Amino acid sequence: MSLQIRKATESDVPVIAWFIRQLAEYERLLDGVTMTEETLRQSLFGQRVCAEVLLGYYHDKPVGFAVYFHNFSTFLGKPGLYLEDLFVIPDMRGKGFGRALLVRLAKIARERGCGRFEWAVLDWNEPSIQFYKKLGAVPMNEWTTFRVTGDALERLAEQDDAESRPK
Repeated sequence: MSLQIRKATESDVPVIAWFIRQLAEYERLLDGVTMTEETLRQSLFGQRVCAEVLLGYYHDKPVGFAVYFHNFSTFLGKPGLYLEDLFVIPDMRGKGFGRALLVRLAKIARERGCGRFEWAVLDWNEPSIQFYKKLGAVPMNEWTTFRVTGDALERLAEQDDAESRPK
């Protein structure tokens, strides 16, 4: 396999944006994509870096990417590595590229002293679920993910701290 994996640089922003759109299309969520190359540039390479990106190339062609960041486990008292997105272009799936990206991320997690490495997958994405299980990943079925975004996030942020205190 002639896969090269490298950390993304600021000059890779257009490729990262392309991968994000490809992933959103695959996940049937393209209508929800509002990022721009400028917002990516600020978030990934600006003053406050929020995430990191690995890019996978096969014969100098971009074939996959992984977006990840650190979270924290209070129970372990250690950082964790959270994989936000993993995507391999459809015609390159099944060739070991996704596995190679996950292996690289596991090594990063180990090098950085992380106590865990985790990610989420859409319930309908059975091929990915089976792939992850083969790697030894286990679903966290007892957890439900909650999200606040858009107008709901704005309303919550506008509340006075005193309003949200127990009475």
